[in-house]
Amino acid sequence: MTAVGTPAPAAAKHDWAMFGWDAGRSSAPNVPMGITADDLPFLQRQQVRIDGTVDASAIYLHDVTVAGAPHDVFFVTTTYGKTLAIDADRGTVLWTFTPSGFDRLKGSYRITTATPVADPGRDAIYAASPDGIIRRLAVADGHVEWSTSITRLPEREKIASPLAFSRGRVIATTGGYIGDRPPYQGHVAILDAKSGALLHVWNALCSNRRGLIDPATCPASDAAIWGRAGAVIDARTGNIFVATGNARWDGVEHWGDAVVELDPDATRILGNYTPANTEELNATDEDLGSSSPALAGGPYVVQGGKDGILRVLDWRRMAGTTAHRGGESSSVPTPGSARLFTAPAVWHHAGTIWMYVADSRGTSAWTLDGDTLKPQWRNDHAGTSPVVADELVYVYDPAGTLRVYGAASGRLLAGLECGGGHWNSPIVADGRIALPEGNANDHATSGVLDIWRVVRPGVDAHQERAGQERR
Repeated sequence: MTAVGTPAPAAAKHDWAMFGWDAGRSSAPNVPMGITADDLPFLQRQQVRIDGTVDASAIYLHDVTVAGAPHDVFFVTTTYGKTLAIDADRGTVLWTFTPSGFDRLKGSYRITTATPVADPGRDAIYAASPDGIIRRLAVADGHVEWSTSITRLPEREKIASPLAFSRGRVIATTGGYIGDRPPYQGHVAILDAKSGALLHVWNALCSNRRGLIDPATCPASDAAIWGRAGAVIDARTGNIFVATGNARWDGVEHWGDAVVELDPDATRILGNYTPANTEELNATDEDLGSSSPALAGGPYVVQGGKDGILRVLDWRRMAGTTAHRGGESSSVPTPGSARLFTAPAVWHHAGTIWMYVADSRGTSAWTLDGDTLKPQWRNDHAGTSPVVADELVYVYDPAGTLRVYGAASGRLLAGLECGGGHWNSPIVADGRIALPEGNANDHATSGVLDIWRVVRPGVDAHQERAGQERR
């Protein structure tokens, strides 16, 4: 169907090129994204039926050429590796890339929940598939420009987290499938964006070994890097922060249940942390790395986990190759004292650093007061990874509601009806909201992308756009 509504003004156009908006995964754009509190009553949903389930997020590029014409485009990757380009105004599928081996994998346990990332040149995106391959796809038509495997055992090593881009490189991470069936090792893979060459690999286990390894040749297994934000990049330095799941930790070669800072090439450890009870976490399946590190401003890193604790780490105390066990500056429970599987949002506003976190039992907001998270508001609504845009917080409840709150007040401003899901989370781009529905664990080969637009009765979106461009 053709939407009727008022699009965002052309001057407000901004891409949403990767999960979390920026390489630091703040999930809080510092530019207007085109929807204010006054617009919420006029949002209208379009359900776009797609050829797969997207248990991840969309990305967005404005005014790119597809099939010879300019389009605003959402890009998504399905659980079995299909990547689609979808017109953001009309909801039509502009192209679909299907990886070889799709028919063999569809319906199986081998899935991906990775969000693609766009090249800064805006002529290509990078996408993952359950065959363990990262591909560069042309924005214009979806054809493959290069493909590179980042695992020697894709049957065990899963690409679950979103891809990242920094300094001409694509950064990908690996984990394992449900059940943690060995052998596998979480690792960080650095690829050259132009050629696809695999430049460097950091292995969370047997970290003394460079490059891709045969998982069976390392005496330790697991240490999945599977948090919703994946690799988190410090924009000032290009350094890479990751958190790992259950596995052996010795602070030398094995880095299970740890937060690790790597240099931009992923060749050197620059800082590290593991909780004092790291052996207990490993023994009880309480992954520290069920969530990703949040760069909270200044020297502070916040790390959640399956044990329902948010730890504030003063990273100045965690610097260097010496093993750092314990020593967190402060801690608070997750919103519902529940296991954390989501990525926090970090909003810098009026000189204050806000952090938003949702879990299966609630949603909370804190401000960072020195090395302490100071509570601001909380509710009992479950949610996935929050997004902050134009002083509004968007939180998807996978039971089937997208809620919108005032960022400072926590007041519920809208509850947008939608379907159920799992780890899906929204983006807000140029006066539109995009949210995939569905659960990867259902192993479905169909799904829905919801697109909300601001609708003013009697005004055609495309006529209004033309009028704005003339003005």
